[in-house]
Amino acid sequence: MKNSRLAWRTNAHDARSIWGQLSSFTLEALRQLTDKLALSVAAGDLQLLENRWYVTHSGLLHIAQRRRCFGIETDIEDHLCDPVANRWVFKATVYKSPSSKAFVGYGDADPSNVSTLMHGAEMRIAETRAVNRALRKAYGIGLCSVEELGSFSSNFGQTRDHEPSAKPSSKSSNNGQPRLRDQLCLLIRQHNLDPTLVKAYAADFCGTPSLKEANRELVQSFVSHLAACAKENRDMLICRLNSYAQPAEAKP
Repeated sequence: MKNSRLAWRTNAHDARSIWGQLSSFTLEALRQLTDKLALSVAAGDLQLLENRWYVTHSGLLHIAQRRRCFGIETDIEDHLCDPVANRWVFKATVYKSPSSKAFVGYGDADPSNVSTLMHGAEMRIAETRAVNRALRKAYGIGLCSVEELGSFSSNFGQTRDHEPSAKPSSKSSNNGQPRLRDQLCLLIRQHNLDPTLVKAYAADFCGTPSLKEANRELVQSFVSHLAACAKENRDMLICRLNSYAQPAEAKP
């Protein structure tokens, strides 16, 4: 019980640090998710979009690991795919134990339901969505995963940015929450990190050529990941960042 209260207080603190002031409804939902699923905000297990919580792919994998998931299989559904149109469909099967029944989930992706920044990665996204649905079925998780939201999540907050009445601020986003860029800059200052190395690490983490090409959910996951690493073991984080330093050119 004591550990549960500590986990809840930690999650509430981390959530406020990332998303600012939260409503009592949002915090109560976070408390229930903390108690029932042991999800961690700092580890990137959860994302908050329009005051609603969504589980992430890493969060679902953490649940599966804690509950000793026996195995996950994925298969491409060839007859439903169209490589020319970049449309892919995957089937994922989860086995909770060697003798358990199979829990099946399907995931699809094509240029119409993924972020424009992720075009070309539809196959990987389809597989991730299939795994997420299978894991949610296996462990009775009604909470939708952020990767299943499609292009909506990547366009979150952009509509208001283009409205004539919008009043952008350099310190906060249009929904009253700190911008991801500001959150990242704050972490860099707080923990005295090298901005260039952080950007290189972020691009590698997000699987994009550069940080600016990553969608909002990927950047948000990286910010949560960086915050957790800096808090838990800053020295190890520094070593990891140093691995992205460019070797000095030898002088002739």
